[in-house]
Amino acid sequence: MTGIKTTTLDNGVRVITDTVPSMHSVAVGIWVGVGTRHENLAHNGVAHMVEHMLFKGTKKRNALQIAEEIENVGGSMNAYTSREITSYHIHLLAEDLPLGLEVLGDMYLHSTLPQDEIERERGVILQEIGMCNDTPDELVFDIYSETAYPEQALGAPILGRAHNIEGMTQDAMREHIGNLYRTENTVISAAGGVQHEDFVAQVQDIFDVQQKGSASAAPDADYKGGEIRLQKELEQSHFILGFRGLGRLDDDFYAAQAMSTLFGSGMSSRLFQEIREKRGLVYSIFSFHSGYQDDGLFGIYAGTGPEKLEEIIPVVCDEVLKVGQDVTEEELERAKSQLKASLLMGRESMMNRADQQAKHLLFRNKAYDADALVARIDSIELKDIARVAETIFTTTPTLAALGPLEKLAPFEDIKNRLAA
Repeated sequence: MTGIKTTTLDNGVRVITDTVPSMHSVAVGIWVGVGTRHENLAHNGVAHMVEHMLFKGTKKRNALQIAEEIENVGGSMNAYTSREITSYHIHLLAEDLPLGLEVLGDMYLHSTLPQDEIERERGVILQEIGMCNDTPDELVFDIYSETAYPEQALGAPILGRAHNIEGMTQDAMREHIGNLYRTENTVISAAGGVQHEDFVAQVQDIFDVQQKGSASAAPDADYKGGEIRLQKELEQSHFILGFRGLGRLDDDFYAAQAMSTLFGSGMSSRLFQEIREKRGLVYSIFSFHSGYQDDGLFGIYAGTGPEKLEEIIPVVCDEVLKVGQDVTEEELERAKSQLKASLLMGRESMMNRADQQAKHLLFRNKAYDADALVARIDSIELKDIARVAETIFTTTPTLAALGPLEKLAPFEDIKNRLAA
């Protein structure tokens, strides 16, 4: 962990730097442990809308000035909202780090949420929702999460529902910021050409005024499973067959990541080889494992011709039933190599490094140690793969499907096949 330092300010804000002396640039950002799962369902979409609005003006700068100040020095800025995090970040030359941090702090602490900008951004987000609804291989992930976690903010769409966005008020956004953007769930992270002590001093000056305290915890995840089918006139049928996964703090989390990798990540994976290469049933198929703080989702996505559904579902179920029983050492070693390569190659990006460090500090309250994680991946054994497969694939399945679905087997038939 050479070059990684952390400091907690008196008000609770945590600061982490990952210094890479050879870099001319620095990635810097604010990560707050607040996302869709912290919303009131009646205000679904408020986290994402706040993310947009923090770029739209402060007491000191209007929206154009925010953008110009960073782009005038060749920097770029962006943000994202996930189910558990909102991030605001900038990549710019190291010599311009003080400017970048000052602009970020101004946005984060002094946004005015101008009413005219709210109306404009409301239209932008409604267009974004419309694009998602017109993109079936994105929409199926939203309806999958909603079915896995029904009537819960954790399963609600990150973009929000159109009727909620249409009625979103300035007061709702102010309440979201006031209740949740607190010091103890705020991390300021920088990676690249940064000096820790100088950076901490500037963070102290800027963030000393932030409202102290911690945000209330989000409700516990309550995985239910079930099915949803949306009949649509499309060229392809899209489905996700999934199960309850493991939380990111679970001792078996990385074994589950390795199992997902050998099962459905890349051209050498079991799903790709059996279902695309040998049988030609799909263009796209893969598995994924998403870990939350207290729960997780495992899923298998496929897009295929409607006439292939009758054949593909039994094959997918058969592969699920086999994966915990006959994984080879060769497959496991390949999966471990893929995980390690992804981890280490990702660290060549300063933005990835800043993001990794911030999230690790938020969720685990310690710095990200790549060497320790590599050692943990190396320690995974075949028995671990068998155990996580048994744990995950015996949970209630979730099926989300859209498109022409006449050939899709009844949910009870799929459940029975998986229980065989």
